[in-house]
Amino acid sequence: MAEVSEHTDQLNDQPLFWRGAEGDEPPVLYLHGVPTSSFDFVALLERTGGLAPDLPGFGRTGKRGDGDFTMPGYDRFVEAFLDHLEVENVRLVVHDWGAVGLLWAQRFPERVERLVVINAVPLLPGYRWHRVARAWRTPLVGETAMGFAGRKALARVMPQTLAEDAWSHFDQGTQRAILRLYRASPEDALARAGLDLAAVACPALVVWGDCDRYIPSRFADAYADALGGEAELLHLPHAGHWPWLDSPDVIDRITAFLVD
Repeated sequence: MAEVSEHTDQLNDQPLFWRGAEGDEPPVLYLHGVPTSSFDFVALLERTGGLAPDLPGFGRTGKRGDGDFTMPGYDRFVEAFLDHLEVENVRLVVHDWGAVGLLWAQRFPERVERLVVINAVPLLPGYRWHRVARAWRTPLVGETAMGFAGRKALARVMPQTLAEDAWSHFDQGTQRAILRLYRASPEDALARAGLDLAAVACPALVVWGDCDRYIPSRFADAYADALGGEAELLHLPHAGHWPWLDSPDVIDRITAFLVD
């Protein structure tokens, strides 16, 4: 297994944190979701190597109040992060809100050699935000919900190891980033954001924990259909939103696809 290292730097006058591990070229780029961080991917980095940044507003990357916590803002961050590390091509893995990496991939499809989509926010028509997201999108209600989101609340909605790490970084900056991201992302904006998914024509693997309480499993099939290349589809009937933690053999499957 590769040793996972931690890195701190500055990008656009903001703190930047990422995890990395030695591996084959091009590197695997892992993009996490809400409300977690690159910590999600330690077990995968050990197997495949690669890069996993904390997205702005999360983990140990900058959370300044004037940050652009929107889909276009995260799209630009992905581009800036890769430019900062002088990385041209990647094998891309996106989970949950890591789907912002698909905006970048639609602009630069030639730079993506392989793609893994795991229980990702649907950049597709027909999705309706889940109950918690609808609360976050509502002024005052969202702020109140954040005020009641404690350590035990996080532990009820995600694996314990992730909840402990997420709670250690769940400060006002992260809460603000979450509210801004959701409020800038109505369902029709999600659908528009994926209009060019057919341009992403590299080999793809769509992995879905079908017990996901946030995103129905039909969007796994929708992603596979929307992508422009051949896409393998892996439904996991007993796994949830973080399927590689619920079914550890999924790490073997993802590794085999990425390093084949």
